[in-house]
Amino acid sequence: MVEFCILRVNTQQSKALLVLEDGTVFEGIAIGKIGTTTGEICFNTGMTGYQEIFTDPSYYGQIIVMTTDHIGNYGVHADEVESDSVKIAGLVCKKFSPNYSRAQGNASLDEYFMDNQIVGISDIDTRKLVAHIRETGAQNAIISSEELSEEALKSKLSEVPSMSGLNLAPEVSTTTFFEDGEGEHRVALIDFGNKKNIARELVKRGCKLGMFPYNSSAKDILDWKPDGFMISNGPGDPASMKEAIATVKEVVDSGVPTFGICLGHQLLSLASGLETYKMHHGHRGCNHPVKNLVTGRSEITSQNHGFAVKYDDSLADKVVLTHVNLNDDSVEGIARKDRPAFSVQHHPEASPGPHDSLYLFDQFVESIASNK
Repeated sequence: MVEFCILRVNTQQSKALLVLEDGTVFEGIAIGKIGTTTGEICFNTGMTGYQEIFTDPSYYGQIIVMTTDHIGNYGVHADEVESDSVKIAGLVCKKFSPNYSRAQGNASLDEYFMDNQIVGISDIDTRKLVAHIRETGAQNAIISSEELSEEALKSKLSEVPSMSGLNLAPEVSTTTFFEDGEGEHRVALIDFGNKKNIARELVKRGCKLGMFPYNSSAKDILDWKPDGFMISNGPGDPASMKEAIATVKEVVDSGVPTFGICLGHQLLSLASGLETYKMHHGHRGCNHPVKNLVTGRSEITSQNHGFAVKYDDSLADKVVLTHVNLNDDSVEGIARKDRPAFSVQHHPEASPGPHDSLYLFDQFVESIASNK
């Protein structure tokens, strides 16, 4: 028996413009809400998991270019989120599907974007755009489906601040303390833009979480009597987060086992005397090779960062380099020699994504158990 389906065709397509800070202009079709949005433009090479990407708080303030041809083809599902809402500033893609084909889907991506008031643009040459970003580097951009004057958009774009120097944790962190899980290990998690799957992986391993806002003091955290300390991922420039760096330093110096991921890795590094820098165009995707220098094994990892850590050999007696990126030799992990603390730049909790680095959660819990 042959079954036929009728696809809904969008006959109300509106024109949209994408304008980059260097003056480059792309014309395409509006998707999501009719409006205007700004942010730093970057690209993700993942071939699946767009909903997890769009809800990742680390992308707050960024316009995402998806390199996969078709976006929206499998819809959205209520369980496939990394936060409580869409966090990207806008979307750029080649083909955006208003229809989806998946039995478990709850809604179309188009409906999801409308509900979350997200502005986007499709039907542009994303290969050309990505090649341009790789050559010229990360920069601010503006998408509009309501204002189609290039000069007006360039004028508005000139007022958008650079990602360098921005502390965006206040925009995505929890505002109140709460607990999660019923495990035997008490883990204090500072939420700088925490992905839900970090909490899931810890709870799965027998941890009771204390979720602390980004501006919690070291005293408040330590008064909760944690067995471990988790520094979450998040958006923005880590070097701008002076209070957070001081808090991380104080907690690490207390001797509580500590694990940092992405922004958390950068904050631990800064608290340990290392420096960070803004990358040319960053790492974003789910197929980045990383070498574990301790085991000698290579791992395929999921990544999302525009800042990185600069390793300093003069601190070798205090900080050891544990992981490196095999594409560009950038720092992917460190560990303290004098404290039970370590961190990685990539995302071991990535879902969907490679599971090669999940052992890091086991390593953290083992450190907690042996430290008790």
